[in-house]
Amino acid sequence: MTILRIEHNVALDDYNTFGIAARARELVRVRSAADLQALVEQPALLRPGWIVLGGGSNVVLTGDVGKLVLKMEVMGKQLVGEDDKHWIVQAGAGENWHGFVAWTLQQGWSGLENLALIPGVVGSSPVQNIGAYGIELQDRFHSLEAVDMETGRIFTLDAAQCGFGYRDSVFKHTPARAGDYGLAGKAIITHVRFALPKVWKPELDYLDLQRKMQELGLHDPTAQQVFDMVVAIRSAKLPNPAEIGNAGSFFKNPVVSQEVCDDIISREPKIVHYPMPDGTVKLAAGWMIDACGWRGKSMGNAGVYSKQALVLVNRYPETGVRATGGEVMTLAGAIQTSVYERFGIRLEPEPVVL
Repeated sequence: MTILRIEHNVALDDYNTFGIAARARELVRVRSAADLQALVEQPALLRPGWIVLGGGSNVVLTGDVGKLVLKMEVMGKQLVGEDDKHWIVQAGAGENWHGFVAWTLQQGWSGLENLALIPGVVGSSPVQNIGAYGIELQDRFHSLEAVDMETGRIFTLDAAQCGFGYRDSVFKHTPARAGDYGLAGKAIITHVRFALPKVWKPELDYLDLQRKMQELGLHDPTAQQVFDMVVAIRSAKLPNPAEIGNAGSFFKNPVVSQEVCDDIISREPKIVHYPMPDGTVKLAAGWMIDACGWRGKSMGNAGVYSKQALVLVNRYPETGVRATGGEVMTLAGAIQTSVYERFGIRLEPEPVVL
């Protein structure tokens, strides 16, 4: 029988990369599917509601958390199979994402290098369908295991069942009516499997990568060299959360129709945009925020990073006072208003606001 240890009044300052001060009324460290099944057998613990906290890199805490916090610490990584075209590699949901990517390359399994240095843990990667530099998680996804938090049943989902979209999946949606397939608040991921190609070719379409290759004199980079380039590019743009609290890219890049994009270009010919395979166009949220004059500006103890307008930061190292979640969201709201007034586009935050 699994015995759960419940911790009370736990400080969450070190469990969220924004460095926002908050406390959890109750916290349980989840180290196996059996721990989750044991929780299901104690519904009184779950009744006030629960949240999963992984690396804390995609969350803004706006106050103390009254719900049960499930700290995801399921570890382990291994090769679990292969077919003619792929290595099938599995990782526990609590594994650090960047560490996992580096480990796959060390084993000789390429394919995740464009996703290097994305903060967070493996278990949150399919929830967000994380992506960077021309690759999304769904491009390398095989399947996942999760626990139904109503029944305790362990189940498996393939890519189609995950309903992947741009920074989206079935884990971000609740059923609107009976029969809908939404898993937000209903299931928790414990393991994720990836299909990594045996015949690998680099994804180098992004301008930043092409510039970096030119700078380094590379023409046919290895997977490790792509990894190193991505790390260098991201390190130059994004602050290290250990030094400056942040949640990475704070806003999603909006996706619009070609007609809407053409209308914006007629007014803002320099706007950075990326045509998508389905005929839509992705707009660069960071460029729009920068164009509105927000880069380097602040409101209270929250600010916009001076090197990348898409990143909001905790000014604690500078001011000596930690930003509150309220200050972060006030700043975010002001930015959203500016962008909407100038471009007619409503920016959507990436982090979960609690």
